[in-house]
Amino acid sequence: MIGAEVHKRIEWFNPWLVHPERARLLVEEKVPANYVHRRVENIRAQKDRACLVVGPRQAGKSTMIWQLLRPLAPDLLFLNMEDPLIRAGFSSAVDLAGFLREKLPAVRAVFIDEAQHMKEAGLFVKGLTDAKLGLILWVTGSSSFHLRSKTRESLAGRATRERILPFSYNELMLHTSPSNAIEKRHAGGRISEHLRLYGGYPAVYLAGSADEKMSILGDLVDGLILRDASDQYHIERVDAYRKLLALLARQVGSQVNFSELASICNVDAGTVRSYVEIMEESHIVKEVRPFAEGKRREITLAPKMFFIDNGIRNQLLNDFSGDMSLRRDRGPLLENWAFTEIYKHVPFQASVRFWRTRGGAEVDFVIERGRNVFAVEVKAAGLKRAGPGRSVRSFIDAYRPERVAFLNETLEATVRQDKTEIDFVTPEGFSGWLLGNVV
Repeated sequence: MIGAEVHKRIEWFNPWLVHPERARLLVEEKVPANYVHRRVENIRAQKDRACLVVGPRQAGKSTMIWQLLRPLAPDLLFLNMEDPLIRAGFSSAVDLAGFLREKLPAVRAVFIDEAQHMKEAGLFVKGLTDAKLGLILWVTGSSSFHLRSKTRESLAGRATRERILPFSYNELMLHTSPSNAIEKRHAGGRISEHLRLYGGYPAVYLAGSADEKMSILGDLVDGLILRDASDQYHIERVDAYRKLLALLARQVGSQVNFSELASICNVDAGTVRSYVEIMEESHIVKEVRPFAEGKRREITLAPKMFFIDNGIRNQLLNDFSGDMSLRRDRGPLLENWAFTEIYKHVPFQASVRFWRTRGGAEVDFVIERGRNVFAVEVKAAGLKRAGPGRSVRSFIDAYRPERVAFLNETLEATVRQDKTEIDFVTPEGFSGWLLGNVV
């Protein structure tokens, strides 16, 4: 039985259940007037099948789902699992299924937000889909780790998984909708620079001044470190965790040595590895492994670390100097931004790695999708002529990639080596290259 207090809390979170005549307006209030449409909005929600939307906190997961749920008002139920009373009232899928059948038979969709706060999120979602209520089920979580049941119950065949990350370049360009080529070029440059400097978190992008953007980023970093690290993951050495993040921010694009990082942070290498796993689960950083394909001459041990958002990286270093041409880290900034765009666009099934040989040949990113291989090389310095260079030539000779992108600041051109086309693209054209060739 669901108690009176839980009933009141449900009505507080779902006012359209009490005032169905105002339902559309009440749900529309959840979506900002300047809403930026997300690339994954074409999700096909199916009855009795969950759609899990994972990604960092404040990246826009809930806002996107509210946008998709607007046509279903008032026949929807929202459960915020960050609220302890809601969490206690619906401790099992059986409780929720019984409540829906008895009290809310007209409901057509259930939205479970912040599922990472549940002890058995995976088992709960499995039980709800198995109840065959004929509902559309949306579930969000800031960490995919917390959507896995401790009992290892499988959601195979019961759920699809989508990822929402901070805004991508293409999402923001579509939102800007420039009317002509000149406006498009100016808008593209402005958006590209913003993403490299302040990143793409919605609140940061939509903020007015630079000071406001930095303040929001500061709050995000404090939340990611202090709240998630200490409260959610129960990290005792938050100081070491924060120091590790700052070290990784300085080493973007470089191979990392876990033993060396452990020594600097005054913890053991195993602790550093566990911290990195937590950072990945929290969508702060992503480990990129080497691309080997059995070639013995290639380095197969040390990974590289990239940040999911440039703004978080720059906030950790407290460096927002805006003139890209004068920044000493303009190369790592561009490379990390290139990674964020790749990561936002490629599907879950694709892999992103880097290639480096003991002889010094290196390609920044290698993307595998099925049997297709693509390569991306990043050069922050201006290029005067279109040529692949020794490293890219070596990679093409060894692996025959479908296409290669040379991301740079100035040159747009296409050349060919054997059967591989090499596209020289600027930041304004890079995301389009990904969409046209890799996605």
